[in-house]
Amino acid sequence: MQCFIHSQEYDYVINALNNDVTRMSYFQLAKKIYKLKFDQWYQSGYWDDRFIPYTIMHDDITVSSVAVCINDIYWQGQQKRYVQISTVMTLPEYRNKGLNRYLMETVVSEWRDKCDAIYLLSNDSVVDFYPKFGFEEFKEFQYSKSISKVNGAYRKLDIEVPRDWDLIMRKYKLGNPFSELKVDNLCQFVFHSIQFVTQDIYYVEQYDAVVVTKYDNNQLICYDVFADGKIQMDDILSIMAYEDTDTICLGFTPISKDGYIIEESKEEDNHLFVRIGKENIFRDNKVIFPLLSRA
Repeated sequence: MQCFIHSQEYDYVINALNNDVTRMSYFQLAKKIYKLKFDQWYQSGYWDDRFIPYTIMHDDITVSSVAVCINDIYWQGQQKRYVQISTVMTLPEYRNKGLNRYLMETVVSEWRDKCDAIYLLSNDSVVDFYPKFGFEEFKEFQYSKSISKVNGAYRKLDIEVPRDWDLIMRKYKLGNPFSELKVDNLCQFVFHSIQFVTQDIYYVEQYDAVVVTKYDNNQLICYDVFADGKIQMDDILSIMAYEDTDTICLGFTPISKDGYIIEESKEEDNHLFVRIGKENIFRDNKVIFPLLSRA
């Protein structure tokens, strides 16, 4: 579909994935701007219609894009539909021409009546951009506590090994029973598994649990735990700890907050914005959006 922005003619494409040419052009833009390997994600077979890129093309090249990620949210016994605006990007030579503004206004207009909430995550350089579209910034909160090492066996899982991948998928379907704010989006989990946490997925056989975690000096950063809810999360993570690990920091909001230190998120270059006039659990609750659900 043709569109005119500041008197310049462009092609406006909804869901560039539906065409080989527009899909590859979109992947090239994502790789150039953010170094994202969207082609590998797409080829995995887990990319679905809950990630929708809206793009502007010029001379058969994708020059600007805004994506929508549709998430099923479980919060305090209720299921909600939240839309995340993500992967906002424009080629350097096409910036300041109104392309992102056109896309943002179009996307917000389309989705504002189709979901319970709209949110996005921004870096430092564009925090003044999103309030122009009715977004307000809110704080996220991290949960951490002391931990001691307990002996036990665990092994790293290899996503390239079918047996390990099948195990990860089975456990993912159980969900994280320790998380207060749950996000069901397999598409996004697979993206993170391929792109960011390939070397950080483990299996604790004693508790039949899959854990996604990184180690940072004496801190264990737990992104997710997929297991039976009848066991204790601390028992699982104590096995995952190193001898010199003294703290665990969660990438999600725990249901049980006993013993946790609650602090504003220290994540650098990251700002949460929520659309005004929609549902907003961040206004009155100290929560963090699960790290592995972020598009």
